[in-house]
Amino acid sequence: MDLLTKQYFESWMQKVMEQLGKQNELLLSMQTQKKEAPLSEGMRLFDNQDMCVLLQISKRTLQRYRSIGALSYKTLGKKTYYSEADVLNFLSEHVKDFQQNDIAFYKARIHNLFNK
Repeated sequence: MDLLTKQYFESWMQKVMEQLGKQNELLLSMQTQKKEAPLSEGMRLFDNQDMCVLLQISKRTLQRYRSIGALSYKTLGKKTYYSEADVLNFLSEHVKDFQQNDIAFYKARIHNLFNK
């Protein structure tokens, strides 16, 4: 009986090890399929409402900036977010869309919001 128990145990352990190997391969393949770099924990993000208030624009205008690729964004679930770096980059590249003295005002608002 000891021999049967030992063989049964070894057979069972072999199956468990095979399953663990498959799970490991699956996890590794999922990690390599990530398309975007993960957001850092310290990164603060604006949502659509924040951006509309901050830039004093409508939701439609904000959507237009996203659609033409002028404003970089990230989606988490069903919500859209904008990093401080993306917003500052957008402002510096699209100065002609805003009055020059407004740029400093917007940058100061962003800086104040993130340094609360």
